[in-house]
Amino acid sequence: MNFERASGILLHPTSLPGRYGIGTLGKEAYDFVDFLIKSGQKLWQICPLGPTGYGDSPYQCFSAFAGNHLLIDFDVLLEEKLLKKEDIDQNIVFSPILVEYGKVIDFKNAILKKSYKRFIELKSRDKVLSRKYENFCEANIFWLEDYSLFMAIKESLGMIPWSDWDKPLKFRDKPTLDKYKTKLKDLIDYHKYLQYIFYKQWFELKSYANQNNIKIIGDIPIYIAGDSSDCWANVELFQFDENRNPKKVAGVPPDYFSATGQLWGNPVYDWDNALDKICDWWIKRIQSALKSADIVRIDHFRGFAGYWAVPYGEKTAINGEWYRANGDYLFDKIKRDLGKLPIIAEDLGVITPDVERLLKKYGLPGMKILQFAFDSEEASAKNFIPHVYVKDCVCYTGTHDNSTVVGWYNDAKEVDKKYAEEYLDVQKGEVNWAFIKGAISSVAVISIVPLQDVLGLGDEARMNYPGKFGGNWAWRYTKGKITDKMIERLRKLTKLYGR
Repeated sequence: MNFERASGILLHPTSLPGRYGIGTLGKEAYDFVDFLIKSGQKLWQICPLGPTGYGDSPYQCFSAFAGNHLLIDFDVLLEEKLLKKEDIDQNIVFSPILVEYGKVIDFKNAILKKSYKRFIELKSRDKVLSRKYENFCEANIFWLEDYSLFMAIKESLGMIPWSDWDKPLKFRDKPTLDKYKTKLKDLIDYHKYLQYIFYKQWFELKSYANQNNIKIIGDIPIYIAGDSSDCWANVELFQFDENRNPKKVAGVPPDYFSATGQLWGNPVYDWDNALDKICDWWIKRIQSALKSADIVRIDHFRGFAGYWAVPYGEKTAINGEWYRANGDYLFDKIKRDLGKLPIIAEDLGVITPDVERLLKKYGLPGMKILQFAFDSEEASAKNFIPHVYVKDCVCYTGTHDNSTVVGWYNDAKEVDKKYAEEYLDVQKGEVNWAFIKGAISSVAVISIVPLQDVLGLGDEARMNYPGKFGGNWAWRYTKGKITDKMIERLRKLTKLYGR
């Protein structure tokens, strides 16, 4: 895929400002698009949009296809008569700078259930609304039926993982599922409603961005959460034993981020026995992702060449092994069925010749993290310095998994600081802008800057610490933090370097 030279900002919607405890798809999201327009940006990169489960991580979702209903905007529902002001408890005070997930989940779910009741009333009188809802359900039946049933059962059982469900439910015994479909019909329909509203709001926001020449870069994690509707409904795609427990789970070996590796715990694909089924599922996944976004980044792309798998029950990722995947077969089939696609490959970590060959064969741009260029103890640092870049890559000052630029600089060794200062011509107190200029001025076809780096924030604004449980994915910026001066500086750099 030949991308046009462009730049953009990385910001997950949960980090938007707003009065309901978490960013939403309402006015503040449209204001953020306006900021992108004013600053000359053409791209908005986000993390996966799915409903978060373990650790509130968008990379551990209850579904690879569903949207996160916590992002639904209440003010839009008020305008559409799906809520009344008295439905919203205004006495709850939320942190303006952090998402307090437990508090937000209880607050929003209670109000969304009120909204659902109003929707049922309106739908019974409004044939157009009823048909729109039915059309959505029909168009998404391949994932929506399993997801809504899965979430209804989970909710009825106190949100325990499906691996702990009674055997008939765990093994999807048809008479048992039919019984639950009848018993939980209203709850199932509620979860369908949430998806209808989420996607209605998301596609309206995406349309506004696209109309103003802003493209969305979405994100597809290579693996799915073990506790997900996709896994429950498609166990044959993964390496499970006869009791539907994972034989092996995903992770990465010890690396730059962690001395014990990262134990993600996701089920790994059964490439040897379910290849065609895996391909069919991935084609649906990519098709769905490219409706919600204009470009998609595939996280941990190297897992399509070879993957690190750890025996189930291990406490760290140290005792894993490398196994061969079958990415060639998968991407050949994707190319035949869907054509050449706008995909960015996250190719960080241990990159071997088979990964490089896969990227080259399918013409996929990889990633360059500018912070990595200045690590004197890392042998691969030379690959991240801008003067060795090829055009077909995406340069980031940092990602959701890294320190902010200011946070990196504050903790860096003196030798690394000096190298960065000389290479990027860092002016006093402006290390973030030196890195931003370094990314935007590079030959990389796309440059992306996390909003935290535009704001010049330290690691108090870091989004995620890989391998650390709790306290991640919570950062939010507050209204007014993006100044006219920042907008003008970004616009000038973008214009100067032809983005």
